[in-house]
This record gives sequence, structure tokens and C-alpha cells, in this order.
Amino acid sequence: MSEQASSLSENRSRLKEFIASISVIRGDLSNITAPPFVLDTKSTVELPAFWAERPSVFVAPAGSEAPAERALLVLRWFVSALRNQQYAGRSEAEGVKKPLNAFLGEVFLAKWEDEVGTTRLVSEQVSHHPPVTACRVWNEEHGVSAEGYTRQEITFTGTVNIRQIGHATLHLSRHDETYLIPLPNVKIKGILTGNPYPELQGTYHIPSTSGYMSTIEFGSRGIFSSSDKKHSFEAKVYREGDKEEKPLYRVTGHWDGVFVIHDVGRDVEVERFDVRTAHTTPLMTDPLEDQDPWESRVAWRGVRDALLKGDMQGAADAKSKLENGQREMHRTDEDGRHWTRLFYAAGKRDEVAEELGKKIGLAFDPAETVAAWKFRLEEWCEGRFKKPYHGGLRPDNTRSGESCEEAVTDRGVANGIVAGDAGEKTAHPIVEEQQSADPLSTVNQDGDVKSNSRGDRPQESSVVPSATLGQPGMRTGEIESGVAGMSVQEKNAVEDFLRKKYSASGR
Repeated sequence: MSEQASSLSENRSRLKEFIASISVIRGDLSNITAPPFVLDTKSTVELPAFWAERPSVFVAPAGSEAPAERALLVLRWFVSALRNQQYAGRSEAEGVKKPLNAFLGEVFLAKWEDEVGTTRLVSEQVSHHPPVTACRVWNEEHGVSAEGYTRQEITFTGTVNIRQIGHATLHLSRHDETYLIPLPNVKIKGILTGNPYPELQGTYHIPSTSGYMSTIEFGSRGIFSSSDKKHSFEAKVYREGDKEEKPLYRVTGHWDGVFVIHDVGRDVEVERFDVRTAHTTPLMTDPLEDQDPWESRVAWRGVRDALLKGDMQGAADAKSKLENGQREMHRTDEDGRHWTRLFYAAGKRDEVAEELGKKIGLAFDPAETVAAWKFRLEEWCEGRFKKPYHGGLRPDNTRSGESCEEAVTDRGVANGIVAGDAGEKTAHPIVEEQQSADPLSTVNQDGDVKSNSRGDRPQESSVVPSATLGQPGMRTGEIESGVAGMSVQEKNAVEDFLRKKYSASGR
């Protein structure tokens, strides 16, 4: 039995209790603390790495002189990255686990080196309430870059639903061409069976400035009533203005297995791509001793090591130390608006993405992601980012050479000092006002995908603080119809409750 299945089966009663606890919470659950046995060892800021683990596929569009073929190669890259992106690099037998909730200011830097040169990744958690991750992947030699930001909202409607808010663009500098890349919504099924798996559903588009468009339609067993339709998709590439019924290329198959590219005009198979066997280039990071305390693998090292050993208590202790330090650091700036972002600047809009979005009837509201985030490329090229990134301040609210117990609790953003030693003020303040989360709702669960009966709800001693619950007597349908999103205070109350319940005691 896999580690994932064993962990979930051994903790099934606790998992069921956890789901019962959060199933009555209204609003977004993305920042909720989960018990250690459902956690992955990766943080959310590490997940963008799966978009570039095949650098030759990532840069391939730049090498084509035909705009239709470039559109096809962008689609090929997008589909080929989905499997590991959704499973976070785990096997299907292991299933999926919940990534660690990235903390405000957490960064992840990596690169890949192979025959196409050096491909780099810089990602940063630019907001915690709501959680927003910004990232940039680029290969300077081939002039290919992908940049974007996303906020995830997690709710229950019989399954775990992950709604992605934000956008990404892919730019080919040699052709002065930009593509709007979709961020598909995800459903996580099979949680209580010990074999959770992701499913993509819906129709998405990849518009471009070249005049070519791709459309991708995802299927599932629920739609097509056939087991071979799990993880299936069908995509088309066509000229803008032409009907989808007149595609230039058709791509069909499974995003977790084999998909086939077909040239419609010539009626020939162009390529058969197997994502399970296609070569991936190893990701490279600096040695841990050379990384900054704010880099993911240093900050979460205690949690990761404990999870890999199966030490759930140790994972809970290390996780709580970091999370408690973060809450204390931001206690007078709960939405993090005055925190200095490192690699990304906050803007009011992304005009290129907006114009591409208009082609498919998609509008962007930067307030939903706090701002329109842009990588500070000029500063990067000038080498202006130096370690330690935040002076002696560490993510757990201690300073270098200081223990957690010795931490001074009235420093950092609590008194306006950020990103450096005492006296250094915010250099790049957020330009957008923080907005509250969009109203979302949850539905009770029993087992895998059923609604809770009243008897399945937590006992009184396990009830979430009343400030976080729906109105008394409110039916599931009424909750689904739209209730106000939780405030920061409500979310913190829920996190405190879940942390005390599922983590080590005495904190």
C-alpha cells in the first residue's frame, strides 16, 4: 500500500471528523489548517515548477516560423504540464495531498539546465488573505517567458472544489507574440477512499496576439459515463473568425497519459505524446545552507523532514511554530497590505491580458488578487536582490541568533518596519486596496461525496467557533445561494480552532 493510501486509511476517522468540522464553514477554505496526515511536503509556491520541467517543450514555440504551428506548440506545452501540475509530481497510486499553505513573503527559486540552456523560476507568495501566488518562468536564450498569478478558493459541493482566480501569459519575444494561458478549476474526488485524484472539467481557451486560438474541453466519467473518459480532453487550434468546426489541428487523449496531435488539413497524425514517459529535466535549487530563511525548503524544513519520517506530531509542532510566528508578525496588519513584496510589484492592471481576455469574454478584476502582479525583471537583471532578503528577520518571527522564545513581538510590520533591519521602511507599498474574498459557500459531506446528515456533524465539543458558521437553521441550498465571505478575523478563528484540534497541544 502506498504511503498516501496508508496514511489516509489509518487516519480515516480523523479525516472524516476534520471534513465534518469544516463542512459547515462558510466562505473560502484555502487558508484553513489541515491535519498533518493529509499534507504534501511541497508548498504552494513550489507548484509552478511543474510548468517548466520539460524546458524543450516550454521553448519549442519560439523555434517555429508558422503562427498556427506556434499556437499548436503552446497548446502542446500546456497539456503536457497538466498531469504533474495536478498531482504535484506524485504518482496516481499515491494520489494527491494538500500542499502546505504558503506564508506571506515565502519564495521559491529554481532552475533547469539542459540542451536548451537555462530555464528559471521565481515564485513568491504575495498575499496571504486571500492567498495569492505570483510566478515567472523564463528562458532567456530562446526568449520565452511565462508569468502570472493565481488565487485559489476551496469549497465543498460534494467534492473538494478548487477555483483558480487570476491569469498567466506566455510571451515569445522573437515573434512579439503573447498567449493568455488558462488556469483550470479542479475537483478533488475519492478523498475518503484513500485514493484522491484531481479532475478537470469545463471548456477553456488560449487566445493569442497572432490571430490563432485554441479551445480545450475537459471530460470526466461523470459527464461521459465511461471509465476511459477519466482525465480525457479534446482540443482544437483554429484561426480567429473561423468556426471551431474548421480546426487546423485537433488534439485528443488523456492529459495524464497519451494524447495525439492530428493535422486536420493533411489528415495525418503529427505526434503521439506520452506524458508518463516524456523526459523531464531535474529541478535545481541552491544547497539548503545557501538558501535564505524565506525560501520554501528552508522555512518548511522541519515540517518536510517530519512528514517524510511519518512523524505527524513533529510535523504539527514545526508547522505551528512557523504559523504562530507569522500571525504574531502580522498581528496589526492582518491582510499584509503593508508587507514589502520582494520580487513582484503591485500594479493596477495588465493591459495585454485584458485585451486577450476580451477575445473570449473574460474580464479580470485585480482586486480579486489584491493587485495585478508584475515581476521586477529590471531589478533582477541588475542583481539588486541580495540575501538575506529581510535582514535578520526569519519567517517564524525570530531573528538570526535568536530563539523563538526570545522573539520580539512588536517589530516587523507591526510597527511599520519591513524587509530589512530596524529602521528600513516599506519601499514598494501595495497600490491596490485589499478586498475581501468573494462570497463562496460549502456543503456538508459524509463519506466521499455525499451530504452530511445532522448526525454526522461534530459534537458540541468539536464545533467550530460560532462566528465562522452559517446562520442557524440555514439549509444547504441557502448556503450555496451565496453568503458573505469570511473576514480575516473569522478565518483566523477557524485556523486557531483547527490548529488546536489537529496539531500538537499546549500552544
